Amino acid sequence: SKVQPYYPDLARKMNITGTVKIEVTVSPNGTVKEARIVGGHPLLANAALDAAKKWRFEPAAGESTGVIDFKFEPR
Repeated sequence: SKVQPYYPDLARKMNITGTVKIEVTVSPNGTVKEARIVGGHPLLANAALDAAKKWRFEPAAGESTGVIDFKFEPR
């Protein structure tokens, strides 16, 4: 399941857009074991990190790693 990040009010007011990259390590049961910011605007990064930690994946035989891109655009 994918959780969308909230768009921080300050970033919205400042009209900041962009992509934040989060590297996640997924445990065998499908939960995010570890997540870290690998790129993106600092005002958007924590919102993306919080959302990435709530994602759930299909259970697998072992741990896996990947990068999630969160795009922030005013709506």
